[in-house]
Amino acid sequence: MPKRTNLAAALNEVSGKPVKTESNQEQPQTVEIKPDLPPSRQGKKAISGHFDPAVSKQLKQLALEQDQTVQSLLAEALNDLFEKYGKKPIA
Repeated sequence: MPKRTNLAAALNEVSGKPVKTESNQEQPQTVEIKPDLPPSRQGKKAISGHFDPAVSKQLKQLALEQDQTVQSLLAEALNDLFEKYGKKPIA
């Protein structure tokens, strides 16, 4: 019977992406450029949460009233949160 490799090593082999295992320690992460993504999303990471539908509706209404996008309002809110906790506003 052939020797089985660990799951992390198998996933690493199949995906071609580095996976941290006990034997290989941490490998440097690379940013994969996906040609099907618009340039504005290249190198970005989505952040999400689950909220009551009324929150979504109110956020969209606020975006319309302020003539802004939901994303720009969320960036503003995150920057306010970062500043509240003494962090640099980077959103």
